[in-house]
Amino acid sequence: MSDIEIIPTPRVMLSITEAAQCLSIGRSTMYELIHSGAIETVHIGRLRRVPADCLQEFVDRCRREQRGQEP
Repeated sequence: MSDIEIIPTPRVMLSITEAAQCLSIGRSTMYELIHSGAIETVHIGRLRRVPADCLQEFVDRCRREQRGQEP
């Protein structure tokens, strides 16, 4: 057979539903975070996508904020 190796590449843009699944939240909560400016999105034509790195930035920011509130 063939010796071609397929290497999966990480996705850099996610749909709103996919991004919500990554954070284990609902779509409505995801839209609230987007509308509040907590999570950045980009428009590609008529599509709205969430850059994958924006999800990690959001999580990091939440963790920093929680650490700042701890005694």
